[in-house]
Amino acid sequence: MKNWKGMLTAMGLVSLSFVSQAQSGTVKGQVAGVGRPVESASVGLLRAKDSAVVKMSVTDKNGAFGIENINNGRYLVAVQSVGFQKYYSEAFEITAAQPAYTLKAIQLQAAAKNLQDVTVSSKRPMIEQKLDRTVINVDASPSNAGTNVLELLEKSPGISVDKDGNISLKGKQGVMVMVDGKPTYLGAQDLANMLRNMPSAQLDQIEIMTNPPARFDASGNSGVINIKTKKTKTMGYNASITSTYGQGVYPKLNNSINLNYRQGKMNFFGNASQGYNENFGNMHIVRNFRNQSGDLLSVFDQNALNNRKNNNISYKAGFDYFMNKKTTLGMVVNGFGFRGDEYTDNTTFIKDKNGALTTRTQATNETHMKFGNVGVNLNLRHVFDSTGRELTMDADYVNYTQDNNQLLGNKFYDHNGNVKSPDEMLRGILPSNINIYSFKADYSQKMKGEMRFEAGVKTSYVNTDNDARYANWNGTQFVTDINRSNHFLYKENINAAYLNLNKQFSKKWSGQLGLRAENTNLKGNQLTTGQVFERNYTQVFPTVYIGFAPNDKNQFALSFGRRIDRPNYQDLNPFYYFLDKYTYQVGNPYLQPQFSKNIELTHNFRGILNTSLNYSHTDNIIQDVMEQVDSNNTTFIKKSNIARRDNFGLSISLGAPVTKWWRANVYLNGVYNKFKGIVNGGEIEVDGVMFMGNMNNQFTLGKGWGAELSGFYRSRSIEGVLVARSMGAVNIGFSKQILKNQGTLRLVVRDVFLTQQFRGYSKYQNVDVTLRQLRDSRVVNLSFTYRFSKGKTAAQRKRGGANEEQNRVNMGGGN
Repeated sequence: MKNWKGMLTAMGLVSLSFVSQAQSGTVKGQVAGVGRPVESASVGLLRAKDSAVVKMSVTDKNGAFGIENINNGRYLVAVQSVGFQKYYSEAFEITAAQPAYTLKAIQLQAAAKNLQDVTVSSKRPMIEQKLDRTVINVDASPSNAGTNVLELLEKSPGISVDKDGNISLKGKQGVMVMVDGKPTYLGAQDLANMLRNMPSAQLDQIEIMTNPPARFDASGNSGVINIKTKKTKTMGYNASITSTYGQGVYPKLNNSINLNYRQGKMNFFGNASQGYNENFGNMHIVRNFRNQSGDLLSVFDQNALNNRKNNNISYKAGFDYFMNKKTTLGMVVNGFGFRGDEYTDNTTFIKDKNGALTTRTQATNETHMKFGNVGVNLNLRHVFDSTGRELTMDADYVNYTQDNNQLLGNKFYDHNGNVKSPDEMLRGILPSNINIYSFKADYSQKMKGEMRFEAGVKTSYVNTDNDARYANWNGTQFVTDINRSNHFLYKENINAAYLNLNKQFSKKWSGQLGLRAENTNLKGNQLTTGQVFERNYTQVFPTVYIGFAPNDKNQFALSFGRRIDRPNYQDLNPFYYFLDKYTYQVGNPYLQPQFSKNIELTHNFRGILNTSLNYSHTDNIIQDVMEQVDSNNTTFIKKSNIARRDNFGLSISLGAPVTKWWRANVYLNGVYNKFKGIVNGGEIEVDGVMFMGNMNNQFTLGKGWGAELSGFYRSRSIEGVLVARSMGAVNIGFSKQILKNQGTLRLVVRDVFLTQQFRGYSKYQNVDVTLRQLRDSRVVNLSFTYRFSKGKTAAQRKRGGANEEQNRVNMGGGN
């Protein structure tokens, strides 16, 4: 199936050609109430014949709204805002002769005290482009059914995921991943492991921010990805259940439930999921060992077959207590549990320079994994008065425990299959415990002259305890391996404060200025060797935003920010994690944080076409580096501060209806990366261009039927000393509304042509490695969702105050 790239390109061109033919009718209006403009009122454009919602909008600070790209037809407008009665306009018509319509001034009437809220409902688009972020509405795409969160991220615009689950944004690693505004406190491997076992049915939206404001932690060189789980906001009750079965080479199963109940001053909410996942992995590695002159000495041809089975559960439960109209108290408890078994059968053929087999090593690696996480959040929100003064506070406690038991066996044979040397067996017992405490407070206030002031403080404490106990089998018993065993303690305290000013200078110009200061104090102690290291540093992180809207059709934004990426806790820990005798991973206690300066210029046209031009410079970049020990033919991977990076990027995003029944979203991103620095004592300088594209076509077929054709493509790319070859995937999905639209059936085929395979190489100094990885990516999913509710919409605030620390836990497990 070599023509899938051409098919994606053709579909994108067809989408673009049809979009240019879409209607361009517009409706404008002005909303006021009690003698002043009404800001953030919901405006719905309804078809006159059946009152079906066609488009949605909100009013700006002057009470004005505009709805564009309207097909010819008869419509009316519905307006609602908290504290006011719902308003319906008279019917009007959009025609080719009269494509623009301006409503007469709308005056909202105050609502009676016993009037319940009513909501205009509509289907949200898959992608919403806002000035400061891109929003992915998960349920809007049928092909998301049955996927996990990592797979969902991989198909999102601008996001790429490498073979190890490391997440990049617009060609840059160092992304801060948050769940409901709180970091996960996980390092790359364990974050990937959690996201692989988290069903997308739990998600409402994904927010992608490339240059977050000062209110956010400064961590994350390339930006922030905020995963928002489903939270209903209704008086009464609301619930949904989802069950999904997937079949690739091996089966997958996910079941989830979401619940919400609000009555009087109390609001209770919760969700839970259970899953079973079985996967395979096939990794092929070829390593060439050379002398200082570059002459070939030997070749290691390695093939690893991996099988993984796991059961997982996740849960969240909490409540909000509305003490009065000004004060709300809340509590949230969430957790994640994981038990899995992993078995790897690894065969290594060692050949001489002429390709003749000299040794065959047969390795088995059996790992039993237990992972647990629990978090508790207490939150308070107090509104002082009607001018917008507000104080929020969050206190968080998070605990992670992990217990991995590993048994690695090696057998050695000569070229004739005879035993060449005694068998080896290594046992690893790897418990880990992490405790995180954090507190933060945020204050905001509207000021004179269309200005908003924000300020806040935060402090966090982290304690980690990692004990790696390795032992070798001597024929009768296991004997401690003192060279590989290590007991590592780590403590960290970060104190932060920020100020932020946002001002609307005129109808066309706006600006925002922020400054965040973070003080870091850390101490690492290797109890086994007695080695201790301490670091203390304070850094400031400015952010600047300038907005310009010359007219209703165009919006420009220019932003600048400085950010930091601290090493994951486990990457500082000099533990060993073995694939086989010749391949392992090790931590680096000498890692330093990396710093970046980012600037981005964006343009939005009519709310459907977005263009972004960005540049970033990163010092002390943290990258995976392969190092080779020629004396014993071993290769190991560790994180190192290898270089500085310059990154240039241009992205284009287009989302618009092609016809009444076809909506297309196309995302294109071109990136140039240049790395220059020192690796293993030698200078390197590499650069390259990468292109990535995402496309999603959604079709409304009538009678409750829907379909989707989507895909992504990523070209050859360079990340430090690793070159990744091109890859991509095509997905097909169908959906059907049943049971009076309370139920949804979805059938999805992901990676139809089995093209989502990683291939790459790394060649520098004495390292010459080629990699290829295949996994269980082609899966057929069948899912059923049932929704039931009784209630009216009510407000609910965002929860969570823990910050960047949770994104940095790496508890050492596999992928």
